[in-house]
Amino acid sequence: MTTIIGARGPSRRALLAGAVKVGLGAGALMVTGAAVMNPGEAWGLEVTNLKPETMRTLIVMARDVYPHDRIPDRNYAIAMKVYETGASDPALKALVEDGVVTLDTLAKAKHGVPYADLGWEDQRVAILRQIEDSAFFQKVRGGLVVSLYNQEEVWPVFGYEGASAEKGGYIDRGFNDISWL
Repeated sequence: MTTIIGARGPSRRALLAGAVKVGLGAGALMVTGAAVMNPGEAWGLEVTNLKPETMRTLIVMARDVYPHDRIPDRNYAIAMKVYETGASDPALKALVEDGVVTLDTLAKAKHGVPYADLGWEDQRVAILRQIEDSAFFQKVRGGLVVSLYNQEEVWPVFGYEGASAEKGGYIDRGFNDISWL
């Protein structure tokens, strides 16, 4: 790791470069202070109502529930932000924090590491199947339908051009031009 001469430790640039090298193989999400960061995608999410580790787990869970390789983690983080802001409600906060504790407990019992640190998607999905009937899982899965897919930034990935009513409707605007369906 490169350090600045005379500095007391690694430079911020060196720290982030090192985090990128370490993080890219492990999902690239890291917790630092009160934030979840993805140095590889150059974004961070400040967390004030939930534990940063909880938010990291929620983001990994979101990708496992609705996996799309062409959607960056940032969009999953935006989708999960609703639980951070909604965690001012004690009931929602308890549901989310307890749900993440359950995921981590199941992962540690079987694999020895927390849920978000499991390296294989199929291991995480197997754990999700164990809790798929829980209120926590259903809340996150149901919320993702709106919070992930309602982001205009992800629409082009699926070929969705947005609302059409103000442009004359779909009949005259490519009703049958979807090639991926």
